[in-house]
Amino acid sequence: MSTLIAVVRSLATYVGVGLYILVVGPLALLLVVPFRLKGFLFGIGHAGAVLALGLAGIRYRVTGGGRVPRDRAVVFCANHQSNVDPPVLFRALHPRLHILYKAGLRRIPIMGMAMDVGGFVPVDRSNREQAMASVARAADALRAGHSFLIFPEGTRSRTDDLLPFKKGGFIMAIDAQAPIVPVAISGGRDAMRKGSALIHPALVQVRIGEPILTEGLTIDDRDQLIATVRERIEALLRQSETSPWNP
Repeated sequence: MSTLIAVVRSLATYVGVGLYILVVGPLALLLVVPFRLKGFLFGIGHAGAVLALGLAGIRYRVTGGGRVPRDRAVVFCANHQSNVDPPVLFRALHPRLHILYKAGLRRIPIMGMAMDVGGFVPVDRSNREQAMASVARAADALRAGHSFLIFPEGTRSRTDDLLPFKKGGFIMAIDAQAPIVPVAISGGRDAMRKGSALIHPALVQVRIGEPILTEGLTIDDRDQLIATVRERIEALLRQSETSPWNP
């Protein structure tokens, strides 16, 4: 029975979100592009995320939200377990959260254009020169006051162990001298495992750590910064295991 429910909810989610993108997306872009209504576009994005999570039965709770600086842009650095992570974090972390994402996602009709208009930055890791240009573009956006989300593992982990971290997002943070906020997300794998299209109702936990300052750091400090952020995320994940819903 649980599998049947997951099949029905998954179909409802895919159909509902697909229709939302096809119907609302073009209308939103017609308003956003000529009138530069970027805030309206983010509102449409949040509504779409609420729709997707609601249809799929995904709930989430956040602990440590008060640790996020409100007076400056930051880089949220999160582990990656499941395809439900991006919409949950988009809703949970910041009202205008920009994302450093895989360039291949730009091929999704309408959504790719919306991400470009919204100021999200695609990274093509197969082309080092283009990837570094994207990192520099994201650093400029950070300096302009736009907070970013990065998944430094680059893809979803099939286990509870973190994958090796990519360096681009950390170079971006150092370049912009922006704080990095470690984020641990857990429970997403219960909702949707890598390689499966089924989405199961689940409760996802988002735990936010203390910001890690980058002022004064240079590119030579990159590896130590990566190690520090990794340790913080691992510690947050251990806290999630031992005390799931305590702030």
